[in-house]
Amino acid sequence: MRIGILGSGLMGGKLGTIWARCGHDVTFAYARSASKLERLAKGCGGRAGSVAEAAEDADALLLAVHWSRVPDVLEQAGELAGKTVISCTLPLDGGNSRLVIGTSSSGAEELARLRPEARWVQAFSTTPSESFFPVFGRKGQDAPPHVMICGDDAQAKETAFALARDVGFEPQDTGGLRNARFVEPFALATVELAYVQPGGPAWTYRFTKLR
Repeated sequence: MRIGILGSGLMGGKLGTIWARCGHDVTFAYARSASKLERLAKGCGGRAGSVAEAAEDADALLLAVHWSRVPDVLEQAGELAGKTVISCTLPLDGGNSRLVIGTSSSGAEELARLRPEARWVQAFSTTPSESFFPVFGRKGQDAPPHVMICGDDAQAKETAFALARDVGFEPQDTGGLRNARFVEPFALATVELAYVQPGGPAWTYRFTKLR
């Protein structure tokens, strides 16, 4: 699969690296410096490019930038018509402490309004980036951790499910994109669980239905 990474910080850099190690054709784009993109690409056999280049032939895109950077990234990416776009971007303020959208809408829904021809999915926003490599290292073991994924396009969600499984997660179908209104606040609760409480930030979760 050809995957474009729009935003090459902790989330995009780690997920892109894992997907490249799984054999996907990954292009890293949008960082403060071209040298960072080159380092990421060299470290996993991917490529570095512009946002437009990453988006042009991609089967899937990962949007992994701060909310304040969304307009710039989307302008460079173009209309994204028909593209599957997986967003782990949360609508956070400049201090990363408060959601600026919710709960009558969500960041995911606002993105879909900005590029209505794209096929939007929200995923990975409820799991700290510090967990990605440990989960990948344990892939194949029993009872993998869940990751919540929501979206309105069934095919796009299946793409996100497959990429989540590549990392080592079990996708938890969280319904339509409207449910991002409730998933995004949960992501802020993970800050307490991962970064404040003892034990380190490589925190995951798994839901269980009792019978």
